[in-house]
Amino acid sequence: MSKKKKQKGSKSNKLKSSLVHVIRKVFEKNPESILSHKQVCALIDVRDVALRKLVFDILQDLRSQGYLQSHGHGIYFLAPEDGNGIEGRIELTNRGAGFVVTEDEEADIYIAPQNIGQALGGDLVRVRVTSRGKTRLEGVVVAVLERERTQFVGTIEMHDKYAFLIPDNLKAGTDIYISKEKLNGAKQGDKALVKITVWPKSSGNPYGEVVEVLGKPGSNDVEMISILCNQGIDYVFPQEVLAEAETVGIELDPKEIETRRDFRNILTFTIDPLDARDFDDALSLRKLENGRLEIGVHIADVSHYVRPGTAMDKEALKRSNSVYLVDRVIPMLPEQLSNMACSLRPKEDKYSFSAVFEMDEQGVVYGEWFGKTVIHSDRRFTYEEAQEIIEGKDGDFKEEILLLDRIAKILRKGRLKKGAMNIESEEMRFKLNQDGHPVEVMIKTSKDAHKLIEEFMLLANRHVATFIADPKKHKDPIPFVFRIHDKPDMAKIALFNVFIEKFGHKLDVTHPDQIAKSMNKLLESIRNENEYSLVQTMAIRSMAKAVYDTENIGHYGLAFQYYTHFTSPIRRYADLVVHRILQEELTTKKHRYGKELDDVCKRISRMERKAVEAERESNKYFQTLFVQDHVGEVFEGTVSGLAEFGMFVRMDANHCEGMVAMTDIPGDRFYFEPEKYRIIGAKTKREHHFGDKVMVRIYEVHPRKRQIDLEIVE
Repeated sequence: MSKKKKQKGSKSNKLKSSLVHVIRKVFEKNPESILSHKQVCALIDVRDVALRKLVFDILQDLRSQGYLQSHGHGIYFLAPEDGNGIEGRIELTNRGAGFVVTEDEEADIYIAPQNIGQALGGDLVRVRVTSRGKTRLEGVVVAVLERERTQFVGTIEMHDKYAFLIPDNLKAGTDIYISKEKLNGAKQGDKALVKITVWPKSSGNPYGEVVEVLGKPGSNDVEMISILCNQGIDYVFPQEVLAEAETVGIELDPKEIETRRDFRNILTFTIDPLDARDFDDALSLRKLENGRLEIGVHIADVSHYVRPGTAMDKEALKRSNSVYLVDRVIPMLPEQLSNMACSLRPKEDKYSFSAVFEMDEQGVVYGEWFGKTVIHSDRRFTYEEAQEIIEGKDGDFKEEILLLDRIAKILRKGRLKKGAMNIESEEMRFKLNQDGHPVEVMIKTSKDAHKLIEEFMLLANRHVATFIADPKKHKDPIPFVFRIHDKPDMAKIALFNVFIEKFGHKLDVTHPDQIAKSMNKLLESIRNENEYSLVQTMAIRSMAKAVYDTENIGHYGLAFQYYTHFTSPIRRYADLVVHRILQEELTTKKHRYGKELDDVCKRISRMERKAVEAERESNKYFQTLFVQDHVGEVFEGTVSGLAEFGMFVRMDANHCEGMVAMTDIPGDRFYFEPEKYRIIGAKTKREHHFGDKVMVRIYEVHPRKRQIDLEIVE
């Protein structure tokens, strides 16, 4: 090499070294900054084209060294030191932005689409906060710590030499690149289950392979599997779990029976939905010699069969709960347990875990007992059969059902007096024909038979929680799973007040305790009015969501100081854990659960939200199927939601909800005012509010998008 070339190389190296030093200083002095190549050049005053190219190369080198991080969008930021940054779960919106929920910050952290990097919906991520505005925090994802899931369902889109999976769920993340040799027989337009195999740092898309071709879009099976997979819910059990379940017999062990309190000769029955196969709970009743009553709340003893650390236990935690779609149930436990061994089926001896109360006919509890039992259900009632007896029809155990109904009504009245919310569940149900197509929509409301069971389950749940958690009974707190419900967010309550003003109502919001009483009074006053269903739905939306936690703050909605879930271990993992903790306290006083219970609570709360979302999406899909034959028809409806992109309308005749796009609202150019929660015309100032009555025409239906498009008829 010539001397001239050596000198030139030496100068080049010195220049590069100098630039590296300057660029490092820029990022170290501005550790929160997210800078583009152009911005870095401007900050260090580099204008020469060749030097700008050198700056770009240096930024790339610093990224490959791990000093900087980049999202592949031409922006760079200082990589966090190990442990720095804020951890949380990221949830994506349909528009590609994200929100990270953390324990470190009171508000969620907004992540702009270009700052999400390689995070997918539900992932555990590390975030750097870049802006703390008055209304929100903003940040950038600096690391993906844990993938929530790697399998997605979507539609195959073929290109010449490769393909993409377009995920059904826009909140999942991004399209997945698939090379032709990884298609495994999938063709254009097929619905497929695809697994992400790798995500190169240089690529804007993850790479994947087809795990299973589900078929062409449109069949109920394909669409339900799609809904489940896009929520990260497995629709089949692993083989090792099924094999383990098959070893569980339904015959009881005489030696085990001897260790349990025997209720087989005491009147016992179940009351469940018509189509139920997993009977979680049973009630027993007998009169005591002292004139009082012994009422037993008997719960399937799942903990006897599902032991910690087994394949069934790990899978149950992974699922966390059963999922109830319109046309099927995805159980938490294999059917050998959920519908056979554990289920409290009539005319069969069964193991149970019981909460037994000595009470009088006024609902006063004089004594309680918890422990393992064996029962024999004498009769299985559907809710409809029990309701007919309550309403006066003759039937089996009429006297006992009427007595329990009277006590349940007293218990309910007492709860409401103490400040419990009086919100009654309304559930949309579909009647399906032989082909699985919806032919009728029904709104199922909670009647006295439902409330009878509900009150005794609440009684058991509350007393179990109090037994474990009451500080008067224990010197040291026992790690436990509470079901908690926070006081309402006053901003949401203010919004609810704006909504009900449309109907001439107003809530007393002077104190959180006053809100519940005021809400109950409002709902009772409009119980027979047309707006009742919509107002109640909005009331539920204005409340905080109940979750599982090891820290107890009480349950606002039920007005209970201590509350847990004990009564449904076949379909909820929380209840299974509570059974184990209660049994340990009743026997050895040695508790296996410690700090890991926090992670269990976070897991089951997260999976509960996913199950609710899957159930909601299933419902929307069947709504689209139901109205497909009514395209072009006009219905009266009620405005049930407002957003930047339009307004939602629930049709009165069929209870199905569709959307009128903002651009399709006639008569003006309309926009959304979030402060006053209204849609208003720019010129005419014409307004649309919650609860408005409108005439709408169904003009398009998209089952695959779970979407009904409406237009206003003036």
